[in-house]
Amino acid sequence: MVERAQDGRRTRVTAQLRELRFDAGSLSLNLIATVGRRPITPVERMGDIDRLRAWCDGVRLAVDPGEDLVGLLAALHELRDCAYDVTVGYLHRRAPREESVRLLNELARVHPPAPQLQADSDGLPAAASSPGLSTPALLSLIARDLITLLSDPIRRQRLRECDADVCRMLYLDAEQGRPRKWCSMQRCGNSTKAARHRRHREQAADLPAP
Repeated sequence: MVERAQDGRRTRVTAQLRELRFDAGSLSLNLIATVGRRPITPVERMGDIDRLRAWCDGVRLAVDPGEDLVGLLAALHELRDCAYDVTVGYLHRRAPREESVRLLNELARVHPPAPQLQADSDGLPAAASSPGLSTPALLSLIARDLITLLSDPIRRQRLRECDADVCRMLYLDAEQGRPRKWCSMQRCGNSTKAARHRRHREQAADLPAP
């Protein structure tokens, strides 16, 4: 499938590019990652109810069976746009939209359910059954996750934007080791290096013979 970018360039959208990502480093960043190739050629990765269910499974959030999933999907899309606006604003040293900050704060005011611990007969912790999250509770968890991340001076210094032009995913870098340039060496690092090598080879081929 081919889509046209905002700058007029045509780009090929592969099945891999439409895959959901769960490696951004936090719940809120995983939500932001449900759109690929921002800001040039946005690719929707969570555009229907089936993809919503897959995303909730991937981040291990159970939704109350009685929730309106169409409404939840629309609310997540709105939260996602605001979360991206605030986060990329921090990375590029520009102020986010006032409505983005206001929505995040409004959603975070809802208190999500307190975690409950259960123990089995031998005293080891056992998984507690959960009725699932309501839409306000789920949105609150995500908003609180982003606010907590951006309010932590140490963690927010680990925020990165993938250096690959066809990706630009926002991710949280590891605490140890050298800073990463790409969200994934396998996905973006190797392909970027291969593309750079091809350009150098083509440029060398265009040079006149001595």
